[in-house]
Amino acid sequence: MQLDQLEKSIYDLITETSTNLPKDVRRAIKKAKAAENAGTRAAMSLDTITNNIQMANDNVSPICQDTGLPTFKIKTPIGVNQLEIKAAIKRAIVTATKDAKLRPNAVDSLTGTNSGDNLGDGLPVVKFEQWENDYIEMKLILKGGGCENKNIQYSLPAELEGLGRAGRDLDGIRKCILHSVYQAQGQGCSAGFIGVGIGGDRSSGYDLAKDQLFRHVEDTNPNPDLARLEQYIVEKANTLGIGTMGFGGEATLLGCKIGVMHRIPASFFVSIAYNCWAYRRMAININPTTGEIIEWHYQDGEKIEFKDQTSEVATQKVVELQAPITEAQIRELQVGDVVSITGRIYTGRDAIHHHLMSHDAPVDLNGQIIYHCGPVMQKDEAGDWHVRAAGPTTSIREEPYQGDIMKKFGIRAVIGKGGMGPKTLAALSEHGGVYLNAIGGAAQYYADCIKGVEGVDLMEFGIPEAMWHLRVEKFTAVVTMDSHGNSLHADVEKSSLEKLSAFKEKVFN
Repeated sequence: MQLDQLEKSIYDLITETSTNLPKDVRRAIKKAKAAENAGTRAAMSLDTITNNIQMANDNVSPICQDTGLPTFKIKTPIGVNQLEIKAAIKRAIVTATKDAKLRPNAVDSLTGTNSGDNLGDGLPVVKFEQWENDYIEMKLILKGGGCENKNIQYSLPAELEGLGRAGRDLDGIRKCILHSVYQAQGQGCSAGFIGVGIGGDRSSGYDLAKDQLFRHVEDTNPNPDLARLEQYIVEKANTLGIGTMGFGGEATLLGCKIGVMHRIPASFFVSIAYNCWAYRRMAININPTTGEIIEWHYQDGEKIEFKDQTSEVATQKVVELQAPITEAQIRELQVGDVVSITGRIYTGRDAIHHHLMSHDAPVDLNGQIIYHCGPVMQKDEAGDWHVRAAGPTTSIREEPYQGDIMKKFGIRAVIGKGGMGPKTLAALSEHGGVYLNAIGGAAQYYADCIKGVEGVDLMEFGIPEAMWHLRVEKFTAVVTMDSHGNSLHADVEKSSLEKLSAFKEKVFN
């Protein structure tokens, strides 16, 4: 095999997967956009999403800054050297990371050290299978941490909030899948897709669930019972009112694919792999002699282009903010307000929040804004940093720290996605702060709002976890938790639970 050509083919697969959503996913997003009510925050979110998809395609830059843990599934003809393929994958991963097509995401689980090149113990994930065809099939999925954290596994029988008892039958499976959509809320960057694995053990069930995410969005399950269940789940999930980004609305779930395998008598697992709207999976067929790509998957049908998407919400009143922000300005904001930020903001994720609990801040944060973001950064020949992708990360991970840190350092606003919990909400009221929900996955849209990198601290935590000082213009977000004790996230969770309870009665025999 020509290994240089093989490496190039893998690099092209990585780039295409990271920067260009497949045709079937684009069509599903277009359908969801058409179903959403015009003029709502959900409609505005979908406009931002579709703009971001087009920008990523045009810029050949990551759709979402969290390029996940690259997972390859490969089928090879008998006699092909799988060790050479794995080595070529690693070389391509390193190059793609250097070229800012991937964010460096490989972190030592014990020390917290980032390898900087997406390689590490067990990474990337590469799974091989032999077959009797005369070509190599290589599949890749880039599944970010926000949606990965909303994966869930049920052991039947079980008692489910809002749905009651789920037994060891098709109806129990139905309840588990509906519950999995409810529990994700907006934290998995809805509207999303789910893969479901029925049976197996705990590890093989999750593997089967992730396998379903490689299916075509518009295919039909060959098992008629599962085909009916897939259709039912998508239809009913979209009546829960969770909506895009958890803002409420009509588009909550864009696809459901279900697989089944045998199990042992004692165990009955239903495993759910949740995937965000930034559904980055692609596959190619490779010539095993030349290493060249001979076919791309997911290329059938119309490719939807998204151009100049504008929502009615974007034309309504927008509150202009410039840091540092006063408490009086914050107290005037209410849930539902759209804000536009100009000035400096500071990124801060898990490592920063943990660090600030017991250390001084490297900069004066009084009146400032913290952005829950781990950007994709690239340094030019002059040594200057540039932001290549910069969407929000899921905020709930910072719930143990956020309120304390805001009060300790005088922080007035936090930008993230998916909302936060009661401890943070109480601190917002006491201290005078707000939570601003940006659009998850919209990494190109927000990178375009960043006009300069003015500094960085705590680089020892790695690029995603460092504190970047960013100069922004017209950075748009929605107030979803205010200083008056109001939380859109809590309201949507409560109302969606009430709607979920309507599906308690048996449907499938």
